[in-house]
Amino acid sequence: MLIAQIVLLAGSFVIVFGATWIAMSVLRQNVVQRRVSQINQENPPSVQDNWQPGWLKKIEPIITPLARLSVPKEGWDASSLRTRFMNAGWRAPEAIPIYFGTKTLLVFGLPLILSTLLVGRFDHSQQTLFLSLLFGVAVLGFYLPNLVLRMKIDRRQRDIFEAFPDSLDLIMVCVEAGLGLDAAILRVVEEMRGARRAMADEYELLTLELRAGLPREKALRNLAIRTGVSDVDMLVSMLIQADRFGTSVADSLRVHADMLRTKRQMLAEERAAKIGTKLMFPLIFGIFPSIFVVLLGPAAIQISAALRTLAENQ
Repeated sequence: MLIAQIVLLAGSFVIVFGATWIAMSVLRQNVVQRRVSQINQENPPSVQDNWQPGWLKKIEPIITPLARLSVPKEGWDASSLRTRFMNAGWRAPEAIPIYFGTKTLLVFGLPLILSTLLVGRFDHSQQTLFLSLLFGVAVLGFYLPNLVLRMKIDRRQRDIFEAFPDSLDLIMVCVEAGLGLDAAILRVVEEMRGARRAMADEYELLTLELRAGLPREKALRNLAIRTGVSDVDMLVSMLIQADRFGTSVADSLRVHADMLRTKRQMLAEERAAKIGTKLMFPLIFGIFPSIFVVLLGPAAIQISAALRTLAENQ
């Protein structure tokens, strides 16, 4: 065996073993932590506790050196990627080095693993193809965290969109009962924390900013930026206009909630109407061939046996 093959195999073994050992040591939960988590299931933690999971703090010192190779040097605070982190709900300080460290690890790790698997299968005339495959895998590893981030943003924005009309109804009821807007939002946080966690976290951040002395207009605009949902942006603009001109907040919330409820119903009907079209592909490529095999298989066997017998007799 060539020395290059031995080095590649040893490097792949070290990478896989090290990743497995780190995952087991970081994600493994001892008995005490498991019992504490079972006790705390009845009392969900607040948004601050959700920002910093324990495994993030454990893995941060390991992956931070790798993150320095790809993390932006300047302009991070005003970048669009930071806004996308907020849209995804990744607000822990450890999320930044883990994200960029994962990028660096995949860029160098995936080509190394692929080169180990494909070593000896390409001759010297196919070196260009081999290098092109390694480059493609490195590009895939670099953009794979972006895809995961995009999926996380879409899922969280969908949860916020589905919970938003119900939260507006609760706020409207609290405002009509005599509570102020800040107290109504805090009440909604207490009611929705168990069922709609993403929406409750955003409202809780809004109340914390208001308590810290931030102007209501600025706090509402921060809410729209954090969520990235156009309907929340429309509500923020409406509340700011209602606050400026002194109009009724309850009436504005009622109109906006009705509009959002109608929009949510129309989207549900649209998705239901697409089910028939989406079912055609699994029916054509998955179910119909198996039905044909079951129905026509015995007949085809009998026909082939009859033709074989006829050929032998002739």
